[in-house]
Amino acid sequence: MSPKRIGVVITTYNSPLWLSKVLTGYENQTDKNFRTIIADDGSTGETRALIDQFRDRGILNIDHVWHEDDGFRKCQILNKAIGETDCDYLIFTDGDCIPEPDFIATHRRLAEPGHFLSGGYIKLTMPVSEAISDDDIGSGVIFDPQWLVSKGQPNNHKLWKLSRSSLKKKLLNAITPAAASWNGMNSSTWTKDLIAVNGFNEDMQYGGLDRELGERLWNYGHKSKQIRYSTVCLHLDHARGYSKPEIWAKNKAIRKAVKDNRTFWAENGIDKSPAQ
Repeated sequence: MSPKRIGVVITTYNSPLWLSKVLTGYENQTDKNFRTIIADDGSTGETRALIDQFRDRGILNIDHVWHEDDGFRKCQILNKAIGETDCDYLIFTDGDCIPEPDFIATHRRLAEPGHFLSGGYIKLTMPVSEAISDDDIGSGVIFDPQWLVSKGQPNNHKLWKLSRSSLKKKLLNAITPAAASWNGMNSSTWTKDLIAVNGFNEDMQYGGLDRELGERLWNYGHKSKQIRYSTVCLHLDHARGYSKPEIWAKNKAIRKAVKDNRTFWAENGIDKSPAQ
């Protein structure tokens, strides 16, 4: 069963320069049949103006889901996006992650009932992030390992994710020791299944909130498919001022309880009523 209506949910917060590069990446997808859902955690008018510019270009079908800035509320804005969409399949990523040209096409092709897809990403250095132009994105040269290295990206095994060999990609997916967990930069599943687990846990802040969703999907009976080498996005560098030890500790305790109790329903999720 193939998805009928795909939406790509892109989280953002006051980072219009990076978001512009990301949206340019979605303008250059081989599969054009998708909605662009920007889950905006309270950005200012500069981001809204940028989104309007992309709307006016007429290439992307954009939904801008926004709430007021009241601190880190990523889970809340994601739940709002899930609750308001009519798409039956959702891909989740961030506003600092430029997708490969076949990003949408690959998620569509590999989507399977009762599963979520666990994709990959490559973290870029700040000099490489700043060097990328719209023309570079449009030509696809940024997904050439030699080009990245020439701009200062470390030449290591992480660039294997950009292999052009489908056989090598399949082999690396099979042998990687990395778990097929829910990665907020590159994961997807069916909207009805996200609603069945009540979406993201709004008790969670930065640090493991995406993994926690995947763990509840597992408890619900979902399986996960490893596609970290099938299609990737390039993660633009940025500061992480919202990472705090006390929040990490709280989030780890929530995840431990989910694992120990095999919980799938987030009480503080899309629907605030108790699980039926």
